Amino acid sequence: MNRLNRKLAGWANYFCLGPVSPAYKAIDIHVKQRLRRWLCKKHKVQGKGFRRFPDQYLYAQLGLINLPKRTHDLPWAKA
Repeated sequence: MNRLNRKLAGWANYFCLGPVSPAYKAIDIHVKQRLRRWLCKKHKVQGKGFRRFPDQYLYAQLGLINLPKRTHDLPWAKA
């Protein structure tokens, strides 16, 4: 998880100028989908994993970075 968070944080810091909120939301959704898919394969769970691995679990337990929250206080990041 540290490796993924470092990549996301680095990408977010590099592309932090301009209206980035829509892009951060899209990337956040994609990362959550891929992480759930990987967790389902790892734990041999059928389905998409929304019940077994909700957003709260991904953020609180696994420590995934929430990209849209990073732009909360940045006035230029709003769309």
